[in-house]
Amino acid sequence: MSTASAAPTKMPAASTNKPEIRVYNTLSKTKEPFIPLRAPKVGIYLCGPTVYAESHIGHMVGPVIFDTVKRYLTYCGYEVTLVVNITDVDDKLINKSKERGIPMSQIAVEMTADYLSNLKELGVNQIDYLPRATDHMPQIISFIQTLEQKDHAYAVDGDVFFDVMKDPNYGQLSNRSVDAQQGEGGGAAAKKRSPGDFALWKSAKSEDEVAWDSPWGRGRPGWHIECSAMSHEILGDTFDIHGGGLDLMFPHHENERAQSSCCHGAPMVKYWMHNGLMRAGEKGKVGGKSDRENQAEESAEEAAAGKISRSKGAGGLSTLIRHHTGERIRFFLLRTHYRSTIVYGEDGLEEAGTSLEAFYRFFARFDEITSAIKDVSFYELKPASTRAAGNFDPAGDSLLTEIHGIREKFLAGMDDDFNTGAAISALFDALRILNRHIDANKLTEKSDPCGAATLSLVQAVTVIRELAGTLGLFAKPPIAAGGGNEADTQLLDDVVRLLIELRKEARERKDYAAGDAIRDRLASLGVALLDKKEGTSWERAS
Repeated sequence: MSTASAAPTKMPAASTNKPEIRVYNTLSKTKEPFIPLRAPKVGIYLCGPTVYAESHIGHMVGPVIFDTVKRYLTYCGYEVTLVVNITDVDDKLINKSKERGIPMSQIAVEMTADYLSNLKELGVNQIDYLPRATDHMPQIISFIQTLEQKDHAYAVDGDVFFDVMKDPNYGQLSNRSVDAQQGEGGGAAAKKRSPGDFALWKSAKSEDEVAWDSPWGRGRPGWHIECSAMSHEILGDTFDIHGGGLDLMFPHHENERAQSSCCHGAPMVKYWMHNGLMRAGEKGKVGGKSDRENQAEESAEEAAAGKISRSKGAGGLSTLIRHHTGERIRFFLLRTHYRSTIVYGEDGLEEAGTSLEAFYRFFARFDEITSAIKDVSFYELKPASTRAAGNFDPAGDSLLTEIHGIREKFLAGMDDDFNTGAAISALFDALRILNRHIDANKLTEKSDPCGAATLSLVQAVTVIRELAGTLGLFAKPPIAAGGGNEADTQLLDDVVRLLIELRKEARERKDYAAGDAIRDRLASLGVALLDKKEGTSWERAS
């Protein structure tokens, strides 16, 4: 039997109408219809990590969520650009550099490689740009100059501050009055016109301090201006979605919004999306009702107070991935709605694994039933890549009628502020329906691969793979928890090649210290880099 005969039946003509997606906008505190500024193009900016230490699971929440948001919007017909920045100059990096006695750039390269490796394991592959702050110094300086020219910023002894009193909308995002604002303390406080003013440029305090030349003297940018400059460079004056954790709403996003809107005379962002943070605890049921189904509003202060961070004992993520697998962690993060707090614990991850095993067992069952059909196993199915192309008419088939209803439930959940918890609940409903269909028709006992019940099953499962793909799930056969030899070998090759690319980039920008550090660190781990005319390869050192 050919693949074509097992594929979904005739589809109706694709609709040109976009779905009615609604997005919760932190700025308006309401769900709003999603209407892009320049449809079908959509621009998304997500605040990424400060790369001074290994990633922990809390760093994966935003990337997994917005990787999924991009997947879904793309599936719905939009052309999405996703930007995730890398903060590679910051007080934390400078302090870590002094602590370890190595250049700040070397730490940034190492920790960026760790971050990207973890993203790959969790299936986060939708990011289009990963701009680094140190690569955008001219844009940052120009941005500050414009604010100064427009009288929204002022310089004092080599430092430059944003004047919050010059922005009548300051505090609009975080719902704070100007009197409630508080900027940087320390020596900078005495230089400021108002306590809420914040640094755009910080003067160097010593000759050996990491610094760049600027019109105000040697120094480095403040944290907030980095994101404004990078997002503007890639996405323009105003873009569609700005994402980040709830703890970033103030001061980071409030300050971004203020300086960007004052610089360009236009709103920075149309939709502000803030994900809930992760707290340690024991709560939650996988496979239906969610940890975060009750989406009570939580203040930024409440979220930040309980969030998982390195200071609260969170460690490197790579070990957690080896123990639980990246897909299990992704599933754990997506099983509930993104806006409320995630309750993290070993039990929750184990429950996520148990739930995934139910799907994996079904896929094996499906493959056994379809083993006689050429090119028909779960991971070989070719589902529709767009929402319009996936529309189908059940034509009276009882199973397909139920799966059609499941698809509608899934899409309704995702249309309602990207409710991945509701979407995954629909997949569990589909799993029960599909297993029931197999049992009722005794498909595991029959040898006729061309039977109507089997063909209906193939079409139904193809629809499920289509939907799961919008969540970034079930893209390839699972890796057993704890890893396997083949998986470990592939992962090692991928990580080393990533480091080779980062070393190449470092050398191209004449940062030879960072390039040599990557080579030497790999050598200490038993990996030798071989520089040849045609490029760099690697081998295990003897």
